[in-house]
Amino acid sequence: METESTRAGTRRISGVLFIAGTAAFGVAATVLSMTFDWPDILRQPADVVLPEFAAGGPSLVWTWFAVAWTYAILAVPILLLPAAVARRADAALRAATYVGATSVVLSLIGFLRWVFVVPPLADSYVAGDATTRTAVAAAWTAQHQYCGALLGEHLGQLLVIAWSITVSIIIVRTGMLPRWAGWVGLVASGTYLSNQGDILATAVPGFPVWDLGGLLGSTLWAVWLLVLGVLLLRRPARPRSDVPPARDAAAVPAVRSGRPPADARS
Repeated sequence: METESTRAGTRRISGVLFIAGTAAFGVAATVLSMTFDWPDILRQPADVVLPEFAAGGPSLVWTWFAVAWTYAILAVPILLLPAAVARRADAALRAATYVGATSVVLSLIGFLRWVFVVPPLADSYVAGDATTRTAVAAAWTAQHQYCGALLGEHLGQLLVIAWSITVSIIIVRTGMLPRWAGWVGLVASGTYLSNQGDILATAVPGFPVWDLGGLLGSTLWAVWLLVLGVLLLRRPARPRSDVPPARDAAAVPAVRSGRPPADARS
């Protein structure tokens, strides 16, 4: 049987990892943005991206490695969240947990292609002749759309947004954490969802795009994760099965029917 000390430990671990994972990813992503013009460069053609990537050398590959695995940290607190808020039996939260963890794996694939797939393509493109460059550019586009746009950005983002919307709704409905945190999560998730226009435009030319959707949505979502981490550290979660403490016997009239009080039957 799970004890209060065990629940408290799980809450602390979850809170710390939400904060640490979000902060570490933010630092790594900032370095990547400064050195590789990410994420804007993702919408550039091969003749721009591959020479720029090759010029970045091993340090750029390691930056992508750091971006990938700092984001992967978030899978752990996502999986721990039902236990951290004492709602293991909540079917909706359990389902959302698997969805959220899957989203992290998909995004991880999108990030790690820059470590294992893009470097040889960039080297071949820079060193090759015109024919080689044409072939490499085609290979680049194929992997970029499949591993990047489809798996990492489209599915990865959609699933993590579905997770955050579900968690936010549960917070609002149950009060397992302050309800304002649920509303913040819904606003952040809705804003982040608008970034799908930019992703779909890579496959459907002319699809409406809100340029600020990605930056504003991802920033708000990251802030919400930090808030979630802080609240888990500061606010004990109350199990659904908890009942109010028994009142003083002298202050409670005897129940003549012989039935237990209503609050003891819950």
